[in-house]
Amino acid sequence: MSEKKTLTVKLVRSPIGTRTSHRATVVGLGLRRMNSTSVLEDTPAVRGMINKIAYLVQVL
Repeated sequence: MSEKKTLTVKLVRSPIGTRTSHRATVVGLGLRRMNSTSVLEDTPAVRGMINKIAYLVQVL
């Protein structure tokens, strides 16, 4: 069995003043406050969420 691929996502800009759906996406990725990180499984759904809020996050 191969290990599942993961992505580490870091919130680098504040979601204050962004669209409601973008703020919901930040919460959906498990990011709470500035500079918080979340380790997520690399799936098409997660990649789509990251692409939606690419201007707020950094993938490590």
